[in-house]
Amino acid sequence: MKPLRVIAGHSLLHRTIDLARRSVTADARLVVATDDARIAAHAEDAGIAAIMTDPAISSGSGRALAAARGVGAVDDTIVVNLQGDAPFQPVGALPAVIAALQDGSADVATPVVRLDWAALDALRLHKQDAPFSGTTCVRDTEGRALWFSKTIMPAMRGEDALRAAGPSSPVLRHVGLYGYRLPALERFEAAAPTELERLEGLEQLRLLDLHLTIDAVEVAPALFDISGIDTEADIARAEALILRHGDPFGT
Repeated sequence: MKPLRVIAGHSLLHRTIDLARRSVTADARLVVATDDARIAAHAEDAGIAAIMTDPAISSGSGRALAAARGVGAVDDTIVVNLQGDAPFQPVGALPAVIAALQDGSADVATPVVRLDWAALDALRLHKQDAPFSGTTCVRDTEGRALWFSKTIMPAMRGEDALRAAGPSSPVLRHVGLYGYRLPALERFEAAAPTELERLEGLEQLRLLDLHLTIDAVEVAPALFDISGIDTEADIARAEALILRHGDPFGT
C-alpha cells in the first residue's frame, strides 16, 4: 500500500504530514482522508485525525471533498488536497496556493516550478524508465493553466538557442497539490471523468473540461527535484537524493 511505503526510514504518509505541518499556519485544520483503516491508524500514530471516506470514491479530490464535508466546511472554505504520494514538494507551495485563492478569482490553484536545463535533462532521462511519472503544465500570460500532460510540454524549436540565452527552460513541472474553492470541488466531484482525463491519467483535466479556472502558481523549486512517488524507480531516486542532500523530514 503506497502511503505506507517507507523511504529512508519514514513512510510516504508521515513524510507528507510532516511537510504539511511545516507549511501551514496554526488556524489550518489538517486531516487525512482515506478509505483504509490501516492508513487511518498510521495517520493517528503521527497525531493527525483521519476521516474515513467511501471506498467508491476514486480520486484524491473526491476524498478531499468528503473530508471537507465531514468537518463541516462551508461555501467560502478553501480546501487543499495535499496528495499523500508527493512529500518532497517545495515548502512554500502550500501557502502560495492558499494565498492565490484568498487574493485572486480562480476556482482552483496549484503550484508549478520552472525547470532549469539540468532538471529538464534529468526529467527526460527519468521518463525513459518511468514515462508516466512527472507532469508538466502550460499556462497563459496571466498564469492560468491551459493544459497538463505526462508528456513534457511545450515542444521547443531552437532549443540550443534557448539554452544559450539563460539557465531557465520554458518547462513548468506540476507539483501535486491543489487548493479549491468548495463549490468548484463540488462541481468536480459531481461530474463524470472525461475522456482526456482517462487518457492522461490526470484528474485536473476534468476541471478544465468543466471550464473551471486554475491558477498555476509558480514557486521556487524544492531541494529535491522530484515529482510524486509512483514507481520503484521513484523510491530509489528519492533515497539517492536524501543520501546526497540530507533528509528534509522534521526540519
